[in-house]
Amino acid sequence: MEQLVVRDADVVDGSGEPSYRADVVIDGGRIVSIVKEAAAAGCQRPRAMRELDAEGLVLAPGFIDMHAHSDLALLRDPDHSAKAAQGVTLEVLGQDGLSYAPVDDRTLDEVRRAITGWNGYGEDVDFDWRSVGEYLDRLDRGIAVNAAYLVPQGTVRALAVGWEDRAATPEEVDRMRRLVAEGLEQGAVGMSSGLTYTPGMYAEDAELTELCRVVASYGGYYCPHHRSYGAGALEAYAEMVALTREAGCPLHLAHATMNFGVNEGRAPQLLALLDDALAAGADISLDTYPYTPGCTTLAALLPGWASEGGPREILRRLADGPTAERIRHDLEVVGSDGCHGVPVDWDTVEISGVSDPALADHVGRTVEESALRHGETPWATARRLLVEDRLGPTVLQHVGHEENVRAIMRHRTHTGGSDGILRGAKPHPRAYGTFPHYLGHYVRELGVLSLEECVAHLTSRPAARLRLPDRGLVREGHRADLVLFDPETVAAGATFEQPRALPSGIPHVLVDGRFVIEDGRRTDVLAGRAVRRTPR
Repeated sequence: MEQLVVRDADVVDGSGEPSYRADVVIDGGRIVSIVKEAAAAGCQRPRAMRELDAEGLVLAPGFIDMHAHSDLALLRDPDHSAKAAQGVTLEVLGQDGLSYAPVDDRTLDEVRRAITGWNGYGEDVDFDWRSVGEYLDRLDRGIAVNAAYLVPQGTVRALAVGWEDRAATPEEVDRMRRLVAEGLEQGAVGMSSGLTYTPGMYAEDAELTELCRVVASYGGYYCPHHRSYGAGALEAYAEMVALTREAGCPLHLAHATMNFGVNEGRAPQLLALLDDALAAGADISLDTYPYTPGCTTLAALLPGWASEGGPREILRRLADGPTAERIRHDLEVVGSDGCHGVPVDWDTVEISGVSDPALADHVGRTVEESALRHGETPWATARRLLVEDRLGPTVLQHVGHEENVRAIMRHRTHTGGSDGILRGAKPHPRAYGTFPHYLGHYVRELGVLSLEECVAHLTSRPAARLRLPDRGLVREGHRADLVLFDPETVAAGATFEQPRALPSGIPHVLVDGRFVIEDGRRTDVLAGRAVRRTPR
C-alpha cells in the first residue's frame, strides 16, 4: 500500500492552468497517481497507509527560491524554518559571485572574511570541502530542503587571479575556464557573478564571455548580479544581454530590480529591453523579491578601488585618514560603483546586523540616525562600524519603488527569489517572508497575479530554468516536493519590525514525500539533498 494520499486538495499544479480537485497519492518520494474529482464522480478512491484531509487547502509544487544565501545556514541550522515554513523545497546557492567552493586554503579565508556580512565568518562550520563536488557531497549528508549550486565567478577569479583590479592573463583565463568546467562537471547548475563586488567586478566583458561559453557548453545558465541597479541600470542589463547572446549562454537576471530615485517608473524600459531580446531569440529569465528595500553589506557600498586586494586591504585603507577621505568623497559626492553610481543617502541605509554584540545599539537605525546619536558625521559612523566590526555589518537600503516591483513580477519570464540574508539581529523580512508575501499580498490582497499564475512563477518556471524535468509540477512520476496552504489565510509573518516571524496559512510542506512541516510545525526530517545539473 502506498505511503500517503492527500485527500480532496485543490491542486494548483504549477502549469498556470486552472486548479482542480483531486486525491494525490505519494509513495517512494514521488507522486504515483492523481485522481481528479474522485468524490464527486463516485469513483473508487485511492487508499494509503496515511490519509491527509486537504479540504480547503491548495496543493502546489514546492516553491523554488532562485536566489538564496543559505550556503552556510543549511549546514549550521538543520531546522532551517526560515525557508521550510514558507513552502520552499529547493534553494539555489552560490549567488552573487561569492561562495565557498571552489577554494584553496588562502581563498577560503578571504571569502569567509569578504562575505561575513552575508553568512557570518563560519566559526561554527567545519569547512571540510574545497571543491564544488565536495560541497555538494556535504549537503548530501542531510539538509532541511534541497539545494542547487552556482559556480561563483568572483571566487573563481580570486583563485586564479587574486583580488587585484587588472585584466586576467590568457593563462589565468584558461585556469578560470577549467575551474568553471570542473564545477559544472561536479554538479553545479550554472555560474553567478557579483559585478558590484570584488573581485568579480574587475572582470572585463571578454573574460566573462569566455566563462559563459563554458557554462553554455555544459547546459548551464549565467546568473549575474550586474554592474549597476542604479544610475547605470539599463546599460548594465543591456551589457548582460549582449554578453550572453555572444556566448550563446542562457541568462538569468538576479534580483532584477530598478532602484534609486533615478529609476522611479522605469521598469517598462527594462521589460521592453528584455522583450526585444526574447523576440530575437535570447534565452532570458529573472527573479525578484516582493519588497522595495534591498539588502547587502555595508562594505559592498565602497568603491571598487578601495576593495582591491581583499578584506585586509579594505581595512588598511579605512584606517588611513587621507585614503578614507577619498572613499568618503566617492561615496557621498561622486557615487561609487559599489553604490550603483548614486551618491549615498545615509538616511536610506539601515544597519540590520553586526558581528560584534558591543555594536548592537546601531542595529535598526539608519547610519544617519546612529551618527546623530553618537555626535558624529554619517561617514564617521559608517567607517567606525566597518573597522570595529571587521566588515561585518549588514544593511537594508530603502531605495526601491513599488510600481517597478509590481511591473517586473508580471513579466512572463519572472521567477521568485528571496535574496534572503539570514544573519543579523534585524534581517530583511524577505528571508522569512518572500513566498507567502507573494501569495497573500500580491495575489489575494492586490490581485497583481492570479493564484495559478503566481504558483507557476514560483515552481515550474524556475524548474525549467534549472532543467529539472521531474520538479515544479504536480504530475504523476514527479518528485513529491509539495506545499499545502490555505489561500484565504496564507501570509508572511515577517515584517521589518519582526523580521523572523514565521508565515501563517502553510500547514504542510513535503520534501521527497516526507513532512518537513506538519500541522504548521517543523519536524526533525532532513530530506533535502544537493540537486545536481542534469547532463545534456
